[in-house]
Amino acid sequence: MNTLHNLIVVVQVLSALAIIGLVLLQHGKGADMGAAFGSGASGSLFGASGSSNFMSKSTAVAAAIFFAATLALASMATNRTVSTGGGVMDKVTAPAPTKGSAAIPAAAPAAPSAADAAAAAGVPAPAAASAPASAPAPAPQK
Repeated sequence: MNTLHNLIVVVQVLSALAIIGLVLLQHGKGADMGAAFGSGASGSLFGASGSSNFMSKSTAVAAAIFFAATLALASMATNRTVSTGGGVMDKVTAPAPTKGSAAIPAAAPAAPSAADAAAAAGVPAPAAASAPASAPAPAPQK
């Protein structure tokens, strides 16, 4: 599928370059206007350009190939299967530890609390921070 996609992209780029080259090489309509006003024998000033020549037919073929390649790329893009959900790291698996290496710790050590940091700095801890968080509040007395 990837090779076909690359082939179609190459065909599209080559046909685009062919269109650019053929259009630049063609003789413009306005070039005959100077000949119509005196120096040349032009059949008509703004009339039909007559039968199409090899260059205009080649441009039409290159344009048809370009449009076909564009439609093929668009249909290939819409038919691709998109994985639902997840990110880039969802499919990554952790390597298994070898015999000589230490196991990866399950969780990082907890950060020191405010009371521990204050005690290390020599500053008395605030009263609210010194009580454990899981201690129940005293019941009011009657």
